[in-house]
Amino acid sequence: MRIYIEEAFSKTGKVEIAGWIHEKRDLGKIRFILIRDLSGIIQITALKDKADKKVFELMDKLPCESVISVKGETKESKQAPGGKEVVPEKIEIISIAGEKLPIDVSDFSKTELPKRLDYRFLDFHRKRTQAIFKIQNEIANAFRLHFYKKGFIEMQPPCIISAASEGGTELFPVHYFEKKAFLAQSPQLYKQMLACSMEKTFMITPVWRAEKHNTPRHINEIRQMDIEAAFENQNSIMKHMEEVVQDIVKNVIEKCKKELELLGIKLKVPKGIYLSYEEAIKKVKGKVGDDFSPEQEKRLCEMYPGDIVFTYSWPSSIKPFYIMPKDEKEDAKLSEGFDALYGGIEICSGGQRIHIPELLIKRIKAKKLNPKNFESYIDSFRYGAPFHSGWSIGLERLTQVICGLDNVKEATMFPRDRDRLTP
Repeated sequence: MRIYIEEAFSKTGKVEIAGWIHEKRDLGKIRFILIRDLSGIIQITALKDKADKKVFELMDKLPCESVISVKGETKESKQAPGGKEVVPEKIEIISIAGEKLPIDVSDFSKTELPKRLDYRFLDFHRKRTQAIFKIQNEIANAFRLHFYKKGFIEMQPPCIISAASEGGTELFPVHYFEKKAFLAQSPQLYKQMLACSMEKTFMITPVWRAEKHNTPRHINEIRQMDIEAAFENQNSIMKHMEEVVQDIVKNVIEKCKKELELLGIKLKVPKGIYLSYEEAIKKVKGKVGDDFSPEQEKRLCEMYPGDIVFTYSWPSSIKPFYIMPKDEKEDAKLSEGFDALYGGIEICSGGQRIHIPELLIKRIKAKKLNPKNFESYIDSFRYGAPFHSGWSIGLERLTQVICGLDNVKEATMFPRDRDRLTP
């Protein structure tokens, strides 16, 4: 019965392993194959005078990245990676790779990212690529467990909607029978409805943004990690965000040591730095009333290396219609909305929501949107709605920050941008 390579290092005697040929060497009378699976790499060593003739010949003919099964005996070896090797008795071919691979699958690949994404199925063979998504898996798992422990309810919001969730025109239209519909740009309206009845909810869900960006920090299909909670204000909901990112980073440090080492990343558990919007924009010599530029976000994070920088009480004019104005006043210039920066980029935005229908209608109109398109959303607050708050973190962007990647597409299994619909 096949075992993982990681297990083979702790066993003596007969084993059966299977995986991909990572590397091979031929020294004439001795041949080596490094075989790789999800758990690690182990050396297969065959001596010409002692090995089965068919096995020895086959080891020379098999191209790298071919998939094989090996039955043999584990032995101590000071020269072998990890201190153990397998002496093969039988090799079975599962799949032979082409002699010339279309991309370089070594850990330090010289193939440019666009071409690697064209052959993403092969790029997943790289240990560095696998490390990124093992870390991403831990991020998502730690996020989910964190809020389960806090008693939050996981929800699955719809991905097809009838109108914009946040205003604007950046939506992808879809054919939905005789009706006009769009791919959801946010679960915002639905998670609020749930929070106003079941108090606290979280989700990991895809969203789509039809923005014509072409930058290293944008993609058009995103996995969002969202929460929404009743009886929470701007300040308390930010604390939830600080705590979950701390928990995520702790888990990555503890459970992804090999992956972090492979990527050359040294993480520290961040602490939250809290600055008012006005204080923060002045620190980076920005204009009050404007959003932060990417350069200003980077500069602000450099002032607090390795920490999460929260900027709160943003101007109402640059926050979505559903963010509560300060002190629930319709004409308030400031809002109960915040952003969070980490690793030089924005990873999260959120705040307290408007739960008062009349105020919500006024804010929708102020953003030049039609309240009729939001009737069911507005009406959901007419039958006993508590004040509530929430936020959203992009899974791929947080992965980009934690893994120290230059491009968010590296942290996306199958990225979708302006030009890419395949694979």
